[in-house]
Amino acid sequence: MDSTISSRCWIGFDLGGTKMMAAALDSEFKLVGRKRRKTKGNEGSRAGMERIIQTIRDAMQEAGLEGARPTGIGIGCPGLVDIERGVIVDSANLGWKNVHIKEQLEEVFACPVVILNDVDAGVFGEYRFGAAKNARCVIGVFPGTGIGGGCVYQGQILRGKSLSCFEIGHMLVNPAGLPCGCGRNGCLETEASRLAISSAAAMAAFRGEAPNLLAAAGTDLSDIRSGVLADAIKAGDVVIERIVQRAAGLIGQAVGDLANLLAPDVVVLGGGLVEAMPDLFSKTVDDAARRRAVAPYVKGMKVVVARLGDDAVVRGAAAWAEASVGSKAP
Repeated sequence: MDSTISSRCWIGFDLGGTKMMAAALDSEFKLVGRKRRKTKGNEGSRAGMERIIQTIRDAMQEAGLEGARPTGIGIGCPGLVDIERGVIVDSANLGWKNVHIKEQLEEVFACPVVILNDVDAGVFGEYRFGAAKNARCVIGVFPGTGIGGGCVYQGQILRGKSLSCFEIGHMLVNPAGLPCGCGRNGCLETEASRLAISSAAAMAAFRGEAPNLLAAAGTDLSDIRSGVLADAIKAGDVVIERIVQRAAGLIGQAVGDLANLLAPDVVVLGGGLVEAMPDLFSKTVDDAARRRAVAPYVKGMKVVVARLGDDAVVRGAAAWAEASVGSKAP
């Protein structure tokens, strides 16, 4: 075992909606071991916690740290989290409510544990190590099945007194829009998420307006993924490009409204949808934000694509653990 690794070993964990990943990181936050598993949406929190614990142990074993005590653990969780108590309050993706994840992990691993929203962790990762390194104010927007958002302001994750916040996906953009899972109508994610884009694309394919998409994926939403949409645009499905531009424009309007409040120097766009169409997405968001915001607040703003990919959440969660409990860590 490398003594420099064993002396300061941080664990970052991404408890995503479809997958979970544990990563062991050294004192410089370089990954030295990792383990992925699929997330089972129908499993209860007890079984889920057992899989989390085993995944962490597997990542440590890969790093040559089997049996060692981590310096600290950071967990990025989807949904609403109580940061102070370390509780997943409500995660629709997992079907978990009021799960005391911090308490259970501290009992098993005998080290400090912090939890935070997974998008917050990803944005913090980009702030520390990626596309927004050392920025004063970073806004992160990650469109996927929903639309996640986060903000790092002067090195701190923007949050409520005890709860995670910055739910950009639930900003109202269309009062006459479709019902959202939050119980309201016309939220940004009902209009501009990948699911919303895929739904509109499926209708266009059904009407015969997107022949390339129809040939590649038909009209089944589960088959209309980000890469398929990008390929259809490249093949000449103009209507699909317009659908994506509309969604990106709505996200840009929301970013413009936030710019009036926070004057960010960097806006990071991430997730599979952005990765599949980085230029189209970033340019459209940037243009819409600048039209929406008051000019001085976006004069020095950059809209960039995330760099860390799947590692953003685990690296950000581990770095947040250091920032939160570093001086108390063993």
